[in-house]
Amino acid sequence: VDQAFLRSARGSLKISRTLVALATLLCFVASGAPEAYAALAGMETVITVLFLLLYLLRLDARMRCLFWPLADVFNSVIAALFLLVVCLFAIIIKTNKGTLAGGVLGLILLVLCLVDAVLLCKKISLDKARGRSAPAK
Repeated sequence: VDQAFLRSARGSLKISRTLVALATLLCFVASGAPEAYAALAGMETVITVLFLLLYLLRLDARMRCLFWPLADVFNSVIAALFLLVVCLFAIIIKTNKGTLAGGVLGLILLVLCLVDAVLLCKKISLDKARGRSAPAK
């Protein structure tokens, strides 16, 4: 278990994304909002937990078949786009206060997704070789 990841900015951001996505999911489910709203919040919760476990257990270093930070950036950007559409619909339609709360939490989650994508883009360096094939300096 990578304890340093939990204390890092990226680790704290993943944990906060997970908690806000879970709160958004609970608001949408409790309010009886359309299933698409709850499905998006649920998928975001599950995917964020999986990325959190991937980095926490250092599985990204073991599974080199995919460049995981880039996949995480794509996930964050696509999630932000879907959240923008769904949460604006939830806020505009606001059938009840639970749907409105879920929409507002979803917009907060959207901001967290964008911050996560920016932090990951700063971490990624496509010029730098990775893994065992990296030249010794």
